[in-house]
Amino acid sequence: MKTSDFDYDLPEEYIAQTPVEPRHASRLLVLHRASGELEHKQFWQIGEYLRPGDLLVINRTRVIPARLYAHKETGGKVELLLLRRVDELRWEALVGGKRMLPGKKVKLEDGLTAVIEAELDGARRMIRFEEAVEGHLERLGHMPLPPYIHERLDDPERYQTVYSQTPGSAAAPTAGLHFTPELIAQLEQQGVAFAGVTLHVGLDTFQPVHEDDPREHQIHTEWCELGEETAAAIRKTKQSGGRVIAVGTTSVRTLESAARHAKADEIVSPFAGPTDLFILPGYTFRAVDVMITNFHLPRSTLLMLVSAFAGRERVLAAYEIAKQHGYRFFSFGDAMLLD
Repeated sequence: MKTSDFDYDLPEEYIAQTPVEPRHASRLLVLHRASGELEHKQFWQIGEYLRPGDLLVINRTRVIPARLYAHKETGGKVELLLLRRVDELRWEALVGGKRMLPGKKVKLEDGLTAVIEAELDGARRMIRFEEAVEGHLERLGHMPLPPYIHERLDDPERYQTVYSQTPGSAAAPTAGLHFTPELIAQLEQQGVAFAGVTLHVGLDTFQPVHEDDPREHQIHTEWCELGEETAAAIRKTKQSGGRVIAVGTTSVRTLESAARHAKADEIVSPFAGPTDLFILPGYTFRAVDVMITNFHLPRSTLLMLVSAFAGRERVLAAYEIAKQHGYRFFSFGDAMLLD
């Protein structure tokens, strides 16, 4: 297995710069894993492929305005992207600026200061603020849109799912951006149930795989939680013949992390903590039956995860057909249903 096996050509014009309105008007490419058949639909038609008794598992994380602008004591500009809260004062962050070494101090626009405590790998640093930074984010923070999006986002809520609840992510769980309250209500009337998990999206959203062999890539941990109520709903769904449908790769990683901690007679166990689960082709899925996901970056861990679920050659062939049909890629792009 090579990282280059997960590469594909994507001209920049295919990368969605703005979201469609309404959310459920995005397109949906349906890939039937058993036959390899493809169907072209709109996302609001997803109910055609769901059955009464199915369970949609959604990630209720909420993106924090994690991009902050600051100055060094010398006046030089610094950009901070908060990735993971370590304790009340300390965060892991991506730091943009020259010579940002341990001991360096920076000051935010309202005077809050922070010090670089440790140099981690690449541009990651451990930062300690003089007081909890959360109270400053609504005033000073900016929505951390991915670097491939160049258009201004006028409504920050458009980079949140309609069901987001728990702040903590550095990026949105983008498969969930296609859902509207109206579509959720329609699916519930159809007999489809919803259950929530939380995974706070962190560094690996911004990190491509650089190693030639993806098995040598060290995936950074992300905090996730699957509670007893959701675990019980999953067990009930499976026992009654329904399917567990993961909305997004973040829900997949949470579900499969909970499956790793399950007892022999259970599908998943309640779980809260960091996960370093890296899903590559050859992985055996224990909890997820169907996946809803967006189109992912070349050579990314997320494309590898989707390939593990539906087959690398089949997924890459579907991506080529999606390009031929003008589908929009990445965070604000269109969706796939892998059943």
